[in-house]
Amino acid sequence: MNEASRRTVCALAGGLALTALAGGVRADSSAPVATTRHGRVRGYVDQGIKVFKGVRYGADTSARRFQPALAPHPWEGVAEATAYGHASPQKSDEADQNEDCLFLNVWTPALADRGARPVMVYVHGGAHANGSGSSPLYDGVALCRRGDVVVVTLNHRLNIFGYNGLGQILGGAFAASGSIGNLDLILALEWVRDNIATFGGDPANVTVFGQSGGGGKLVTLMAMPRAAGLYHRLITMSGQHVTAMGPQHAELRMRAVLDHLGLTADRAGELATLPVGRLVEALQMADPIEKGGIYFHSVMDHHTLPRHPFVPDAPRESGHIPVIIGNTHDEARAFTAGDERNFHLTWDTVAAKLAPEFVVDMNAQYVVDWYRQRFPQMSPSDLFFAAATCGRSRPGHLIQAEERAKLNGPTWMYQLNFGSPIEPRLGAFHSFDIALAFDNCDKPGSKTGMGVESRKVAAAMSETFIAFARTGDPNNAAIPAWGRYTLPERATMIFDVDSRIENDPRADERRLFQTAPFLKQGT
Repeated sequence: MNEASRRTVCALAGGLALTALAGGVRADSSAPVATTRHGRVRGYVDQGIKVFKGVRYGADTSARRFQPALAPHPWEGVAEATAYGHASPQKSDEADQNEDCLFLNVWTPALADRGARPVMVYVHGGAHANGSGSSPLYDGVALCRRGDVVVVTLNHRLNIFGYNGLGQILGGAFAASGSIGNLDLILALEWVRDNIATFGGDPANVTVFGQSGGGGKLVTLMAMPRAAGLYHRLITMSGQHVTAMGPQHAELRMRAVLDHLGLTADRAGELATLPVGRLVEALQMADPIEKGGIYFHSVMDHHTLPRHPFVPDAPRESGHIPVIIGNTHDEARAFTAGDERNFHLTWDTVAAKLAPEFVVDMNAQYVVDWYRQRFPQMSPSDLFFAAATCGRSRPGHLIQAEERAKLNGPTWMYQLNFGSPIEPRLGAFHSFDIALAFDNCDKPGSKTGMGVESRKVAAAMSETFIAFARTGDPNNAAIPAWGRYTLPERATMIFDVDSRIENDPRADERRLFQTAPFLKQGT
């Protein structure tokens, strides 16, 4: 049965399709069946690992648009869980988009065996706007086989469906609209708490990990009281969020959406019933605050999210949670390498190209001159990629680690230096660590290849993530001894063919960008 046929049997009033596969063919009686609090689900076996896809953790949200989701309706019989569920509506080529998108996927070595395995719940990237938990890179089979863990991935509401400023305009039932996507994550973690023992996992040992926007959402959960107790360790991979969207910015963006759709503020409630396509189309409009299309992310509403994640400091309520904070050496190449001109810059053009890459208005020519003095071997293009990474992607990770260190919170920092052997000019680009952490070098899109070096780095990263999930400490036989991130040492694991510890890597660049925001254009 192909994927399309599997999807056909996955949606039916409040649950999944029951008792039979598409076309009238009876389900495989030897397939694994698990019993959740809402009903039974039937999965399949992949390389000895039991797999359940498209398991509903929340009811259809189409009738509760912009509102907190409800638990699934119980179902009778056995629901087929052999295909990924719908992805949130979004302006991307993600397959099978639907507002009814609260589904998760489970990979486990065994069912109901009291195995009390560590649980690893992954939250996908794509900013807060795109993506799903269905990428081949997130397949959990390899992690389960390597470490005897349970792996969970999930979908949740994104962009305007998951984060918006309607609460600032209407309040009431929509008061939490700025954090709906994060509340979906909390609902999924509640499902894990209540059901994962059936899948051989330990609900008292849950590690959440995510890359890019996924890591940023998890960092935000650290400041959300409702998430307390639902996870016990956290890994953020290139999730450099330190602030949420302020309520005034969220309202300004929401009013711009209303204007675009021809609605006044007193008619804002009509957004709850507009066709999905019109809302997705509205995301293409010009953002009143930033360049590009309209963009929403977690809103600090002083209730659901009462504070910024890492401003003015690290949230004390999650200070005891063990955390790994990671980034890649060449983050910015993922965003800038698509423009071939960036590989052929000159000393006359590099500053102008670099200026838009900074998150604040810095004096780009000063940065270029600084790099030329300290790294005379760099070409203009090498300088561009290095400064774009250190000025755009890296500061948030450093703020997170330093603020955690001030609380003496158990924190470890890594930097991936190993670069893509398939596309060497991309280096260790943003998202390159996903396939390595999942030990999925063989999957489409990994850009790692299956060479000896790639498999060695993948083994080191995946063993480290598994060790951390098991004990709350990342140390294991595959890496050198790794101490906590403290000040002023700043011990950092450098994942490479020969992984190593460096204290304060790229220290000069760190110091530059901790002071350079004051160097405005023209000064």
